[in-house]
Amino acid sequence: MELKQSDFRNIICGVKEGSIADECGIKKGDILVSINSQKIEDVIEYKFIQSDEYIDLEIQHADGENVIYDIEKEYDEDLGLGFSNPIIDSVRNCNNKCVFCFVDQLPEGMRETLYIKDDDSRLSFLQGNFITMTNMKDKDIDKMIKYRISPVNISVHSTNPDLRVKMLNNRFAGDIESKIKRLNDAGIEMNAQIVCVPGYNDKSELERTVNDLAKYSENLGSIAVVPVGITKFRENLENLDIFDKDSSRELIGQIKRMQEHFLSEFGRRFVFASDEFYVLAELPLPEYEEYEGFSQIENGVGLIKMFEQQFDDAIKSLENRYEEVIRNITIATGTSAYRFMCEISEKAMRAFPGLNINVIKIINNFFGDKITVAGLITASDLYEQLKDHELGDFLFIPSVMLRDGDTVFLDNETVEGLSLKLKIPIIVCEVDGSSFINEIIKIIN
Repeated sequence: MELKQSDFRNIICGVKEGSIADECGIKKGDILVSINSQKIEDVIEYKFIQSDEYIDLEIQHADGENVIYDIEKEYDEDLGLGFSNPIIDSVRNCNNKCVFCFVDQLPEGMRETLYIKDDDSRLSFLQGNFITMTNMKDKDIDKMIKYRISPVNISVHSTNPDLRVKMLNNRFAGDIESKIKRLNDAGIEMNAQIVCVPGYNDKSELERTVNDLAKYSENLGSIAVVPVGITKFRENLENLDIFDKDSSRELIGQIKRMQEHFLSEFGRRFVFASDEFYVLAELPLPEYEEYEGFSQIENGVGLIKMFEQQFDDAIKSLENRYEEVIRNITIATGTSAYRFMCEISEKAMRAFPGLNINVIKIINNFFGDKITVAGLITASDLYEQLKDHELGDFLFIPSVMLRDGDTVFLDNETVEGLSLKLKIPIIVCEVDGSSFINEIIKIIN
């Protein structure tokens, strides 16, 4: 979802057919002025205020005329309006200068939206974004509580006030625990994220942070621990260490000990290490059940295991016995997922006679080889590392390489453009085991 930074009027981009708004004659391009004489600052307020049974809806039509509609409806019945900007007003920018900030490690010339640093609680609710809360005042937290914004995803990193100030380079960053306590006391559901940086918030500091957060386990659902990512574009930035095989194993051991403690204390594991740690450590992933609902999958916690389970279930549910149809495909992935995708491909080839899969590991030369996830692979790296290979009939790439809902890579190249350069059809596959099977079925039928 792209956020527009230029025009933040409440421009209506769509009206649901058969909705109240449709019956009122409200059209795309009209502007929402107010509800019950209250200006609507964001979509959270809109959803809350429009839920009443009786509302006065003020709309400015394309001809400039303002019309007030007296509406009687069912409680919580939606008006049917969609907005050009999901936030409605301007996105709150990040006021931090985190030592590990990925945006600060980007080169010039990438798509414009990548350089936007948002830190907006509404995006936490709407899109699952993680926020530091450093730009939030008491009135902002009051609003979150009033409108029951939940869950709130919080980038904690550390509960040590001095250390958090240092890591975020923000003198207001040290009071995070008091804000979490307010949300917890109000019954607001939360999740937490810790970007772990060796020498900063690992080891004893990690232990402290997790134990501090455990005090709010009533409403704090889970904590994801993810490794810091370092690109080659860190000019004039502080040197940071990264996790390797040994330090990743040490962290996983620490997480497991904490999980055992929390299991005995309140019946769930509470804190989870991202898949990348297990890849770095060259250790097997936890069992499917140990992820306890995969609440932090957007942080890469359990993504591989869920894909595997979905894939295995899809294979078992195949109704047809597929005859041998010769298809040669290539899968391009990052170094983190390479070994796993090789294993998955072996299973797929056993299930589909005549299917030949070649998995190619793409080294991230664009950002630097320390970046190993598929979601940060550019079209330029794909082209340079695939152009001399025999790619077969189709090239499979995961959807995480592209802008959400679009066909654009990080370096502004399109799937269509790359397909023309490589002279091969490209299939964009969702990071989902059953979707992978379905795409295979399509090409062999």
